[in-house]
Amino acid sequence: MSGHSKFKNIMHRKGAQDAKRAKMFTKIGRELVVAARNGDDPVFNPALRAAVALAKAANMPKDRIDRAIRRGAGGEDGTVYEEISYEGYGPGGVALIVDALTDNRNRTAAEVRSTFGKHGGALAESGSVAFQFSKVGVISYPAAAADSDTMFEAALEAGAQDVESSASGHEITTAVEDFAAVSEALEAKFGAPESAGLTWQPHNTVEVDEEKARNLINLIDALEDSDDVRSVASNLEIPDDVMEKLGA
Repeated sequence: MSGHSKFKNIMHRKGAQDAKRAKMFTKIGRELVVAARNGDDPVFNPALRAAVALAKAANMPKDRIDRAIRRGAGGEDGTVYEEISYEGYGPGGVALIVDALTDNRNRTAAEVRSTFGKHGGALAESGSVAFQFSKVGVISYPAAAADSDTMFEAALEAGAQDVESSASGHEITTAVEDFAAVSEALEAKFGAPESAGLTWQPHNTVEVDEEKARNLINLIDALEDSDDVRSVASNLEIPDDVMEKLGA
């Protein structure tokens, strides 16, 4: 990145981060509105519990969370959203699942199809990719939150399926139906996580070379930039030496 001063560079990065945060809050707000239509009490509404856990993990302001829940529960937001998943392949045969929440199926489908095409990928038939994944909840904590034994014991007691700890942090995997309860139990013990949400976990991964990895990263970034896209999952695995070349 070039610029006339360090200050301008910092401000440019801050602006990009602020824009990304605003987009993320908009997407989470949509999740809260949709979930709250089935009840505004997270205790009796698992979908709302999961959405609130996601919002807290993203450090979304409490008043914004509350407003979104009120809009959904009170029917103030008349927009009808539809949950839809798109399956496709990127360069190197890497499988991708794109989860979206949209009020216009045709618009979103056209945008996703165009994004795949621009980055050397293509949409696939429904069911041709999903069988390679399982839907799970994933909660991430920094390594400093606890030692591996403490995190493992707490996650196991809370009902998690698996815990992977390394120098970079802890990743806790849960069944979809247990995600909210495990999130709440761990937050009570360790504070808010770095991230938390439902995702597709691949059964196997595919390694790619530097060029394909770069194209895939650009494809995933472009998909995630869409207002309608909730998340993008893939079975991409980038070898350490390729990561170094990419500067990641």
